[in-house]
Amino acid sequence: MIDWSDRECRFFHRLLSRRARLYTEMITTGAIIHGDRARLLGYSRQEHPVAVQLGGNDPAALAQCARVCADLGYDEVNLNVGCPSDRVQDGAFGACLMRQPELVGDCVAAMKAAAPIPVTVKCRIGVDDQDPEVALEELTRAVVAAGVDALIVHARKAWLQGLSPKENRDIPPLDYDRVHRLKQAWPDLPVIINGGLVSIDAAKTQLKALDGVMLGRAAYQNPGQLLQVDPELFGEAAPVAGERDALEALLPYIDERLQAGLRLSQITRHLLGLFPGQPGARAFRRHLATHATRPGADRQVLIDAMNMVRPFPERVAAQ
Repeated sequence: MIDWSDRECRFFHRLLSRRARLYTEMITTGAIIHGDRARLLGYSRQEHPVAVQLGGNDPAALAQCARVCADLGYDEVNLNVGCPSDRVQDGAFGACLMRQPELVGDCVAAMKAAAPIPVTVKCRIGVDDQDPEVALEELTRAVVAAGVDALIVHARKAWLQGLSPKENRDIPPLDYDRVHRLKQAWPDLPVIINGGLVSIDAAKTQLKALDGVMLGRAAYQNPGQLLQVDPELFGEAAPVAGERDALEALLPYIDERLQAGLRLSQITRHLLGLFPGQPGARAFRRHLATHATRPGADRQVLIDAMNMVRPFPERVAAQ
């Protein structure tokens, strides 16, 4: 979710659900140790519960970064062992680590020793020609021995050669049953499933067998469905009545971030998946894409875009 789940995205998603756990983009250990931590790790207190996802393969560096994240108040630190991008492969971390379960265990142990917050791992069921039965079991055994607090499994292999990162999200077949067998074999380990799940109904089905569900691009591309999380999964009222109410609640944050030097488009780019199929949704997207990038663009651009969206005809009739 690099360039997707930044703090602007997360703040908006928090307006749609109080209970969903939000995750940062993957941030490399080198960036945190040598880079601008305020920019990379800054977040709003309203985002809690919020987890930071790290990319790296050096236990000492990961321990240092986990301690930094804990000191900043993050609720969880997650080690990425699933990303197949060329950049990650060049750095020998991400999905490459599926081949080195002992090293992943060492990384988790170091992070656990350094940070008093939950340490989790996000992985694949295997890479390339690995047997998922063996690969996922070996990784699980190593991280459980190291004290991991939960395992998040993208239920498909990653092919490190021959497929792009985008293709690795779609082409390798999903194997939900493998993740279900993992939970059966490790009943005391919290297991969360990821991959190919596009709706809250699909999440509810998986929760019959597993401890959690992670939605990535599905939540980003159709954020309005996050309004179902609290009532459908936690039996609580949603924070707002609808997408329009969430946008109105976002306006003070827009004012604050613009004063901090952001451009409006850095916030509104995360809103383009709202109002799917609703009359005026295309005009809403077009207006934001055209006007939010202009110098001096402010909250009025979003207000004008909102006014282009009309209720579904059946909703008008029901009134």
